[in-house]
Amino acid sequence: MAKVSVVIPNYNGEKFLEDCLGSLKAQTYDDFELIIVDNASKDNGREIINRIFPEATLIKLEENYGFSKAVNVGIRVSEAPYIILLNNDTRLEADFVENLVKAIERDNRIFSVSARMLRMDDPGKIDSAGDMYCCLGWAFARGKDRAKEGYDKKEEVFSACAGAAIYRKDLFKETGLFDEKHFAYLEDVDIGYRARINGYINVYEPGAVVYHAGRGISGSRYNRFKIDLSSRNNVYMAYKNMPLIQLLINLPFLFAGTVIKALFFTIKGEGMTYLKGVGKGIVLCDKRKKYPFKRENLINYVRIQLELWRNVFIRFLG
Repeated sequence: MAKVSVVIPNYNGEKFLEDCLGSLKAQTYDDFELIIVDNASKDNGREIINRIFPEATLIKLEENYGFSKAVNVGIRVSEAPYIILLNNDTRLEADFVENLVKAIERDNRIFSVSARMLRMDDPGKIDSAGDMYCCLGWAFARGKDRAKEGYDKKEEVFSACAGAAIYRKDLFKETGLFDEKHFAYLEDVDIGYRARINGYINVYEPGAVVYHAGRGISGSRYNRFKIDLSSRNNVYMAYKNMPLIQLLINLPFLFAGTVIKALFFTIKGEGMTYLKGVGKGIVLCDKRKKYPFKRENLINYVRIQLELWRNVFIRFLG
């Protein structure tokens, strides 16, 4: 049994797979298996996979179920103690896997480790140095579009960016797997949130370097597909993970965050797309789907709340 399973969700990723799989093949760490879960792609990606990584396990789904279900399928198939999730539009440094494994083995409290994601089109800038979440109901990539030199330090983050991260598989028994209602976007912040509720931590490892094309499938940074799903999932995630008292505490901030985003997207001509997404999120909320509150996790909720307030300043001041 391999120590690590690398799970790549794929959807029409033909133009990216050559670089991604080639850099995975060249890793200094070789105790891993590759599981590719394909969301009913229509391109020639399968031929590329068979040529570069014939030993990979390729699972073909009958339709496009989105990121969350695809990675869950891969996680369930894996028997390894560690899972690396990797976007198909990435290229890895040779010691990427090795450094992620070393990082997660430093402390049994670590649920996930986020890699140092650099922009493929501008490698001097950060694409993500881990994900953050604040009381305005906003999730954001730490360091986005900033110089990479400012993110050389190992440190805790709110959650790992699942585009390039390692997870401790046995802890999924406590957190649950990725929420398939998300389809895509914020599912990584959501699962990191649940890990935090249970007292685990998520960290950033600057030594695990990956170059990310980004927006490879969905298009531009602000497109209707992403705006709709992200606004929907933001509402759903806050409702699901916050107990009632925490929701009431954050309600003024969440309302303010929604108004600010509505104005922002209205200026960009997508105000109705955003508001419709918020409406879908409200419909999606269901008390039967709330993450169960446990009294023994109370101190963790307090720590999270303090961080949600602090992260507002990080979002605006860096």
